[in-house]
Amino acid sequence: MTTSTSLAPAGPPGPALSDTLPYPQQLHRTMGRFASFAAGFSFISVLTTVFQLFAFGYGTAGPAFVWTWPVVLVGQLLVAACFAELAARYPISGAIYQWATRLANPTYGWFTGWLMVLGQVVVVTAAALALQVVLPALWSGFQLVGGDPSPTTASGAANAVLLGTALIVLTTVVNAVDNRVLSRVNGIGVVAELAGIVLIVVLLFTHTEQPASVVLHTGHTGGGAFWALLVGSFTAAYVMIGFDSAGELSEETVAPRRTAPRTVLTALAAAGAGGGLLLLGGVLAAPSLTDGRLATEGLSYVLTSSLGDGLGRVLLADVAVAICVGTLAMQTAGTRMVFSMARDGALPGAGRLASVHRRSGMPRWAALAVGVPAAAFLLLNLVSPAAFLALSTTCIVLVYAAYALVVGALLVRRLRGLPIGEDGAAADETGRPLFSLGRWALPVNVLALVYGVAMTVNLAWPRASVYDPQGGHWYFRWFSVLVPAGAVLLGAVYRRLRR
Repeated sequence: MTTSTSLAPAGPPGPALSDTLPYPQQLHRTMGRFASFAAGFSFISVLTTVFQLFAFGYGTAGPAFVWTWPVVLVGQLLVAACFAELAARYPISGAIYQWATRLANPTYGWFTGWLMVLGQVVVVTAAALALQVVLPALWSGFQLVGGDPSPTTASGAANAVLLGTALIVLTTVVNAVDNRVLSRVNGIGVVAELAGIVLIVVLLFTHTEQPASVVLHTGHTGGGAFWALLVGSFTAAYVMIGFDSAGELSEETVAPRRTAPRTVLTALAAAGAGGGLLLLGGVLAAPSLTDGRLATEGLSYVLTSSLGDGLGRVLLADVAVAICVGTLAMQTAGTRMVFSMARDGALPGAGRLASVHRRSGMPRWAALAVGVPAAAFLLLNLVSPAAFLALSTTCIVLVYAAYALVVGALLVRRLRGLPIGEDGAAADETGRPLFSLGRWALPVNVLALVYGVAMTVNLAWPRASVYDPQGGHWYFRWFSVLVPAGAVLLGAVYRRLRR
């Protein structure tokens, strides 16, 4: 996919951001290119989400679920390409909300931002629950409640709430301290995660136990295989979100018109490559595909069984670091979204939520507004261990819906022949033309919208066998439908009362 940035010579620098931003500069602009990449990569957090949902993907679609990964990656790259164009033209904090507002209208933008905020809150909850998959396997002392650490048991679910609460408290504190501390923690975490991914992939592929042909089998036949793969795609769909975080932090990034579009794409591409290799290596290195452990314990089982207990625990420790940093990045993105909407007076308590601490440059009240409800959502895990899957799917349904709304608004604007940018900027901070898809813009935009809508429907479909396999919890089956519908209804009531 070519861009105009590689073809045109450099010219005079674009307008100064202080001249084009519709808001005064409050957040501290200290993030460089690597910090911007780290924000997107750590939100995606390959190790967190692959370890969290590998067992689910394998359990539903067998070894062939690895093929869902490249399909989702291509679809998300189409979306990311559209976002890269927008990141260059609207370098504003709270990107999804701001983009939708400026491409369509304030009401459309508000509902898009509202869905994205809720999705980001719930994704923090789901990510924090991932500690239960790793820490008890690393050391039994982390199992503070009961004796069975499996997340599907009552004791494992309760322990997951305790570990998750402690993590969200920690990430909330870091999100309130200082931008430089946040960038350093993210940077260290991303380096550790990248090193861990490379090491784990190398070790898995040098300890293969299964022939490569196993990835052609799902354990299902006929039409059942296709439907199983649709469910198996949840793993990839859950992993590959959050690449827009580089845009969310635009007001804290140096030269965001040039930096953000590239880091949106590179964060997703790097995560996609690493995650795909982890999935394939995990299946091929599994000691057994039939003993049931791969469908319940996932990659933790492969690491400790195939690589030895000592090395496996070291790698699990690296995964635990990735989970902590990933949860931090997710909360950071949600905090910037809340701050951005509050700055426009679009949320209750907007005055506090839009306030920025002068010394730290951090929107502390907005961090609390994400952290407190995220911790509260953890309590659903006490109702039933099935809550984990309901929470995981619901958060990505909300995020995918918000993504589709932005891509749809962009497509309408293209079809109407309207310009994408509004501030007149034609060049980035170095004087080069802004990132552009050129003649590929329209087909990429159309395919991105088709993919986004189809995946949103696939994720939200109320499958009883997936969301309520034990029966007795009908609300979990419909959770990913009821929550978005309730969010839209609540948003409509709030806006009507305000009007």
